[in-house]
Amino acid sequence: MAGVIPRREAFFLPGGVTREGRFCLLTRAPVCRGTLVFAHPFAEEMNKSRRMVALAAGAFAACGWSTLQIDFTGCGDSGGDFEDASWAAWTADLHDAWCWASANLPGPLAVWGLRGGALVISDWLRASGVVAPLLLWQPVSNGRQHLNQFLRLKAAGEMLADADAKASMDLIRSSLQAGHAVDVAGYRLPAALAGGMETSSLSLPPGFGAPVALFELGPPERTELSPALRVLTERWSGANVSVRATCVAGPAFWQTQEIELCPALIDASVAALGDLA
Repeated sequence: MAGVIPRREAFFLPGGVTREGRFCLLTRAPVCRGTLVFAHPFAEEMNKSRRMVALAAGAFAACGWSTLQIDFTGCGDSGGDFEDASWAAWTADLHDAWCWASANLPGPLAVWGLRGGALVISDWLRASGVVAPLLLWQPVSNGRQHLNQFLRLKAAGEMLADADAKASMDLIRSSLQAGHAVDVAGYRLPAALAGGMETSSLSLPPGFGAPVALFELGPPERTELSPALRVLTERWSGANVSVRATCVAGPAFWQTQEIELCPALIDASVAALGDLA
């Protein structure tokens, strides 16, 4: 179906913790074999990856897979400010998107996550009991480490000549543990969001029976997964989960200064969709 222009439909999903609702973008396949529900990454990584996700959704539509993107509470075009978000609200947002897709779109459903979005998926799977095929792009495996990387942006900006990084981080964490929001890189991070991320880790519920396609990006000479993801996928395989884990050469488009693309990742993901149906 090369050359097919997918139809994109924008709407607000009512409900959630804000009056305005959650913004959704549906990239509809002309002939729908199934639908991917997308969980976006955290903070600025979401903005950096918009173009790449849009191109991938178009490619998926061309081979028969629709994509439902939802902006979590306080993110993108959804209602509320970032300070209104919580980890529980984000997992509830993903659940509502899943339920909407189940009720309104034909064919099987799968879940697609990028970076920190994989952590939201992981916690949602355990809470909801849903068993669904997964497409994971450069998934974050440890929420605490991911949060620390984000908080270091604030620590680096606030360090004084007589202060060190550890002291700055301790002050930031004390504020969050006291229930206060902190300003980091243009985002006002609420304690309810930071606390949920900190306790999150990428794992699957016991007896998980759906296939997983996982992709990690790196330089062309790298052919093996990073140690953390290698251990993770080996654990899943040992639990009889069908895991396809692949290294793809390409830039870390979610964090580059300029908008970058990785066509090879899209091509590899399209090839993997057949295993998710």
